[in-house]
Amino acid sequence: MQRLFSTFANGWPGAGILLQRGLAGSILLYQGIHQTLEGPPGLSMIPAIVGAAAGLFLLLGLWTPVAGIVASVVQVWVILTGMNEPLIALISGMLGATIAMIGPGAWSIDARIFGRKHIETQLPPRKW
Repeated sequence: MQRLFSTFANGWPGAGILLQRGLAGSILLYQGIHQTLEGPPGLSMIPAIVGAAAGLFLLLGLWTPVAGIVASVVQVWVILTGMNEPLIALISGMLGATIAMIGPGAWSIDARIFGRKHIETQLPPRKW
C-alpha cells in the first residue's frame, strides 16, 4: 500500500492536505446524505451512497487514493446522468482526483498504518 503514496507530508503541506481532505469529504458526505434523503428511491441512490462512503473515507484519511478515485468516478457518473448540479460535481470530483494523486498527508489513518517505519536490526556479536 505504501507504493500508492508519494509522501506523508507534514507541517504546512500536511495541514493543507488535511484541509483539502476535509473539504472534499464534507462535500461528498453532504451530497450523499442530501440526495439519499431528498431524492427518489431507486438506482439514483447508488452514486449518492458510494459518494458519501468515499467522502467519509477521505475525511478519515483511510484508503485515501482509492477513496479519491472512487469519488472522482462517482462524480463523473453524476455529471453524465445529470442527477445533481454539474459544477459542484465537477469540483468535488477534481478534489477527489487531486487527493488521490497527492496522498493522505501525515495527519491521517493511512499515515499511521502505512507510514514509513524505522527498523533497527541488532547483529549478533562476532566470534573471532
